[in-house]
This record gives sequence, structure tokens and C-alpha cells, in this order.
Amino acid sequence: MKRIAIAQIDPCVGDMDGNTELVLEYIDRARDTAGADTIIFPELVLTGYPPEDLLLRPHFHVQVEQALRRLLRATQGIDVILGYPLAAGEFLYNACSLIRDGKIVTTYHKRNLPNYGVFDEKRYFTEGTDLNLVETPDFKVALSVCEDLWTEDHAREAAQAGAELLININASPYHTDKTAVREELLVRRAVDHNIAIIYVNLVGGQDELVFDGGSLVVGGNGEFVFRAPQFEPGLYLVELERIGDSIALQAAAPSPPSLSFNESVYRALVLGVRDYVSKNGFKGAVIGLSGGIDSALTLAVAVDALGPGNVEVLLMPSRYTADMSVEDAQEMAERLGVACHIVGIEKPFSAFTEILAPLFEDLPEDTTEENIQARCRGLLLMAVSNKTGKLVLTTGNKSEMAVGYATLYGDMAGGFAPLKDVPKILVYELSRWRNRNGEIIPQRIIDRPPTAELRFDQKDEDSLPGYDVLDPILEKYIELDRTPAEIIADGYDRDMVYKVVGMVDRNEYKRRQAAPGVRITERAFGRDRRYPITSRYQEK
Repeated sequence: MKRIAIAQIDPCVGDMDGNTELVLEYIDRARDTAGADTIIFPELVLTGYPPEDLLLRPHFHVQVEQALRRLLRATQGIDVILGYPLAAGEFLYNACSLIRDGKIVTTYHKRNLPNYGVFDEKRYFTEGTDLNLVETPDFKVALSVCEDLWTEDHAREAAQAGAELLININASPYHTDKTAVREELLVRRAVDHNIAIIYVNLVGGQDELVFDGGSLVVGGNGEFVFRAPQFEPGLYLVELERIGDSIALQAAAPSPPSLSFNESVYRALVLGVRDYVSKNGFKGAVIGLSGGIDSALTLAVAVDALGPGNVEVLLMPSRYTADMSVEDAQEMAERLGVACHIVGIEKPFSAFTEILAPLFEDLPEDTTEENIQARCRGLLLMAVSNKTGKLVLTTGNKSEMAVGYATLYGDMAGGFAPLKDVPKILVYELSRWRNRNGEIIPQRIIDRPPTAELRFDQKDEDSLPGYDVLDPILEKYIELDRTPAEIIADGYDRDMVYKVVGMVDRNEYKRRQAAPGVRITERAFGRDRRYPITSRYQEK
């Protein structure tokens, strides 16, 4: 019987020393504590994923080679399978090596390089050409890397070559419903080719991307042997033995319960914030707490990610701020135990309007005055950030960012945007979910109509369609690439559809300047959706 350890770990891009230490720690645990014969690590674990243009720097590969030599010296008594970039002359490969007793036994080069969505591996890597089989006394194993499993050819060729087990190392980022897609794929590959699969995935946040772990083990009959937890690093054991003409896999511990949709999204946000703040060396987070739903959910995520002692909030009321907004914001800060400061913006707002009065003489008030208020708040938040070393978390959601309902250098000022890919309707759903075991977010915040409070009696719906109409239109146009005509054919008002589409297209310049944020959908602003700022193209 063989005991195989799955190392679902959270490396940091570019930290070869730290990542190597982490790998060695897991090797020691697997060999010395768990008694494992083999340990499997994720894709590009030595460098973190995605290293992007660091791969173009020659000294980057010097450090990779140094890390690999260090691993070889320290690896005894256990087989180690891991991923790293391999420079070979003029070629660079996304490699997976088997290391045994200080030597590289074999190396596989990833054959299928993804070049869509958030992936651009063809910019850096050369495709491998050969199937790689590892023969043991009892069975044959095929190595593969991430995208190889998503193509039919690799699993079929491995099975035809006699492989009974396919090991697939991954850096597969999260998006909603990704778990179901992965599981369906693994079952199909296993059943179609009568091959067992061990699927090892990265965990952790890297800029916009969140890797959710959720490593999987599937038998050749398509039955799940083990599902590792999502969003948690850990070491998980599987036992493998031959029984007659087939191999049997058995998990050493039961699989955890599956996460609900809302819980998986919320935990992705928490992990994305935690890793962005910690990996970039910030001392915590600072948030402008308005008494509205978006800043309330942002605060809940931040506290769950960083702890209440590492989060502080500023309440920045103006002449337009309702008393209930201040009361609700204070109550939430008190419930969560975060430091809370009330810093009114009336004085700076009045000063700016007074200074600008000669320039604006005879011109009516408009959104200019509203934006000045938002920019006063942005200035205060950034000042606190500079002084304390805490990162400003912006609070805008995907619906607002899509149509430009945000102020450059105002409420968009900050370093990270947890809700950037979360539509407004989902903001409400997540807030209710977070309150399921106790009211963290005051109910009045959830029940109250959304408002920016930048003028008297302002409501979001003064400027936007209702979110129950807006969000489906945005999803169809942005995520599904539907044309206005197709959206109208679904029953939406023609004028409304063209108004929304026009707002999306006009506000690319804002989104290009926005803080990065956690990706939870298949078409997030940023890496997924790359549109020109200067463009006269119109959807007709």
C-alpha cells in the first residue's frame, strides 16, 4: 500500500525562499508525521502563480534553480512531485518533476497552455510534446499539469499507454460554480478512460485571483474518494493499493461538507483580502463606513479576514448624511469591536466650494459638488492609510463599477476593492448570509434603499435602474457577451438596455484606474475583460 499526501498550500508569487521553506515544512510533515511515501504539490509552487512577467527576468530563473537545488539536498525518504518553471536553453516550460532521494527522476512539460480569460501562458511557456509515465512496481502513473486535464487527448493517451492513475497539479482560480465544473470534468475523464485521478490545487489570494484549493481524488469508476476543503491550506492523505486488476484509493479522513454558494463567495472574498493585505505587508485595513450596505459588507469581510484589532473605520458625515446612517455605522463598528472615528467633511467641503466659487460663478450645482464630497473622504482615508500603514479598502460593487456610478479619486480611492466583482443583488444576499448566526450588519442597513447621500433625499434609483433590472442586464452584456438586441429580446426595455450599455462602454476609463479586487465571476473587470478606453465602437 502506498500513502500519498496532497499538499494544498498557499505560496506567494516571487518568494522563492519562503515558498521553499513552506514546501520543506510540508515534506517533513508528510514523511515524518504522516508516514507518506509520496507528496504532491500544486502547479508552479516554487514561484507562486501566476508569476507573469517575472518569468521574463533572467535572475528570476537563477533563484528558481537555487530553490530547486536546495529542495534536492533536503529531500530524502519520500517521493516529491511539484511544479516550477524550467528554463532549458531558449525554451521555458511549465514543468512538473518527480524528485526521489535528492535526484530528479523525471520531468514532464505541460502540453496544453491556456491562453484565455485570466491565463496567458503562451506569452511565456513552450508547449511540451511528450507524455510522461512513471512506473512503480505495482502500477503506472501519468503526470499532467492543470489545462492538460481539460483536453480529452491527455487522459486518453495516458490510459492507452497503460496508466491507471493520473496526477494533475493545478493553479486553478476560483469563480462561482467552478467546483461543479471541475467535478463534472474529473468524473468524465475518469469514467471515459477508466483512470483514477488525483487533482491537487493551489490555495490563496494573488492580486485579483483567489485559488480555492478543493483538491479532489476520483476513482477510475468516477466515484469521489476525497474532496479537500476549499479556501484552506492543509495536508491530506490518500492510500493507494492494487486489488486484482485494478487500483483502489481510500481517503484517510472523511471529506468536509460542501460549501453553499454564498459561503463559497464570502470565503473567497475573505481569503482574497487576507492574502492581499498580508502578502503586501500592510498593517491592517481602513474603511470609510457610510451606514450603507456596501461598506457594511466590506467591513464584515475585513474583520473576518484580518481580525477586529487590525481594522479601523472612518465615519465621514456631510450635511446630506442622515442620522440613521451615522447611528447604524457606529452600531456595526461597536458590534465588531473595531476602532471607529467620526471625522466630518463639512469644513473641507466648504473650503473647496469657497475656493472654487469664482471659477464656478453663474454655473448651477451638479455632480461636481457631489464628487468634491467623495474626494474629501478619499483624501482623509488615504491620509490615515499613509500614517498608519493600513490599506484603504474601497467599497464599490460590480454594478456601480460597470456603469461608472463611482467617483475617481473619491470613493474609488484605495488599494484593494473586495466587492469589485460582486453585483449589488449579491451584496444583499451575502449580507443576509453573514447575519445568519447573529446580526453583525444592522437590519436597517439591509432594508434601507441604497443611497450615496451626496445631495438631499438622494437614492441610487434616481440615476440608475433598479438593481433587480440593472444586474441581469449587466450580466448578459458583460459576462455573457449578449448584444443589446438579444437582451431586448429577453423582455427588457429597449431604451433602458441602450442606456445601460452606453454607461458601461463610456466608463472604461474609470475602471482602468480602479483598485484591483477579488475575482468571483468568469468575467471580472481587469484580467478577464480588456477593452480599449479610446473607442468609437457602439453596440447596435
